[in-house]
Amino acid sequence: MSEKRLDDIDRGILEILQEDAKSKHKEIADQLGLSITPIYERIKRLEREGYIKGYVALLDAEKIGKKLTVFCAVTLNQHVKEKLEEFVEKVNSFPEVMECYHITGQYDYMLKVLVADISDYQHFLINSLSAISNLAHVVSSFVMGEVKHETALPV
Repeated sequence: MSEKRLDDIDRGILEILQEDAKSKHKEIADQLGLSITPIYERIKRLEREGYIKGYVALLDAEKIGKKLTVFCAVTLNQHVKEKLEEFVEKVNSFPEVMECYHITGQYDYMLKVLVADISDYQHFLINSLSAISNLAHVVSSFVMGEVKHETALPV
């Protein structure tokens, strides 16, 4: 899936859908100066080729009770394939973990965790994350305020 396969119309479609995934084909066609059929066909191709991975509703975390965001820098004891896979499997099962990245540097993984409050985070840390047998060290950083949060990728 080379970026070279995206032309200006494809990029326009992606930008519009990132801004509002509920945009109708007619609205997109009007904005891009095309008819509905080619827009529909291009969207289907972009979905089929994996440029569009899915459609979601973006929720306000605070309004649903997730008022605390924590970044957890995690170090593991062992770095053998089986232990890494076990860690990933466990982390993927935790609903509090919104994002997990395998990183280089001082830590092995970086987790973005959303919880209701510090007590909820303590429960998560003690009963879920610390229960992973290969866990060596966790450094928690609590978000004091969000400065920028984008979901749209530049195309």
